[in-house]
Amino acid sequence: MQKNYLILFLLFTFYSCKKTDAPPPQQINTFYKETVTADDRKTITPEEAKTYHVDKKYQYEYRTGNPAHYEYNYDVKGINTKGDSVFGNINVQDKYGAGILTSNTLPDIEIKTEWISYGKLKATDEKGNEYQLIAE
Repeated sequence: MQKNYLILFLLFTFYSCKKTDAPPPQQINTFYKETVTADDRKTITPEEAKTYHVDKKYQYEYRTGNPAHYEYNYDVKGINTKGDSVFGNINVQDKYGAGILTSNTLPDIEIKTEWISYGKLKATDEKGNEYQLIAE
């Protein structure tokens, strides 16, 4: 009798450990983008409009998305490495974002941003110039 259980156990182990071909991972369709671009701040898509939210208690102008996938819009101001004042508007998702800066003496500058501490961002333009910004 024990022999039968041993044989069943061995057969079960052999077949349950057999390597199976897993199906390839499926692409998940979502309206969330992998990265934020400067153009994101110009328009709100119909999907984003469904989750548009304004809360005057916080620094952001508005937010869109759902928990864990929020995209925030901020007005920012700061200085470049020469000490010139700049101001603009950015969209941020998680730690990174993008937007447009302007100043009284410079044309519009497209930037990429990164949070460095609460309310403070580091930005870089396509020429490698750096800007220190704060969210207003």
